[in-house]
Amino acid sequence: MSDHDGAGDTVPWRAFLAEAEQALEAAAVGSPAVDARRIVEQASGYEGAELWFGLDEPATLRGVAAFDAMLARRVAGEPLQYVLGRWSFRSLDLFVDRRVLIPRPETEVVVGVALEELARVADERRVGRRPADGADTAMATGPLVAVDLGTGSGAIGLSIAAERDDTHVVLTDASADALAVATANLAGLGRAATRVRIAEGSWFAAVPSEYAGAVDLVVSNPPYVAVDDELPAEVAHWEPRSALIAGPRGIEDLEIIVAEAFGWLRPRGALVLEMAPHQTAEVVRVAESVGYVDVVAGRDLTGRDRWVRARRASRCRSSASRWP
Repeated sequence: MSDHDGAGDTVPWRAFLAEAEQALEAAAVGSPAVDARRIVEQASGYEGAELWFGLDEPATLRGVAAFDAMLARRVAGEPLQYVLGRWSFRSLDLFVDRRVLIPRPETEVVVGVALEELARVADERRVGRRPADGADTAMATGPLVAVDLGTGSGAIGLSIAAERDDTHVVLTDASADALAVATANLAGLGRAATRVRIAEGSWFAAVPSEYAGAVDLVVSNPPYVAVDDELPAEVAHWEPRSALIAGPRGIEDLEIIVAEAFGWLRPRGALVLEMAPHQTAEVVRVAESVGYVDVVAGRDLTGRDRWVRARRASRCRSSASRWP
């Protein structure tokens, strides 16, 4: 990369865009044209359609310094999301760094499934649904409650809070570093942040005990990679291993969540889990053996199996919402 000393007042951003694309092509990193554009957007402050009007503007010295630093990191193989320090996820612009997994499109699909389940629960409450098995089930009152286990950046839980104003959300993670990122993202959520709580701990150990049997939705994108599985270099070398590796089989954390979520869900509450395509059949089997009903697997935007949804049947009297 060239020396840009003194160039800030004379060199237009278009030249830096060309330089970035050339450097990324030479390094065989990512999608050179896309990555170059995103780096120049971040460095210049011109984003989206504005960039094409700003390309002929002279680059500032501060912008060039940021450009050089980001381009060097990307050429070295660091994921673009970490280089930029932010990434869009559904309606949110999330802060991300190496303490958390990179939010991905397949997880956006999982959030969509979770939101559908919350909408179903809300509809059933409004009509006072009588369960098909004839049980004397008290309809819950108050806000819906969702728990996002292993939240990482907060992408799943914060999206739910942002998109459903009738839902309170608990974000949990065993990693204090990850929760620091989630807390930063919570700060940018606006009024919806008042309906979010953050708790540190492993899976349900972080959830206050008074919520047992009072949760409408449990959702998670847990570790689901086996110890011996091969991962792309950008994932293996940069993303947090604790958020990726579950154990020798890759399904260990999924099994724990399926087993323990049952006791936390209200009758008619739902469990939604992300996983690898080859794991869905086994997770469906485990969920059915635990006692869930309406267990189904579904696909992501690429057509691969990616998630499992399971519901708790209406067999016992639920308690009213215990959200303080």
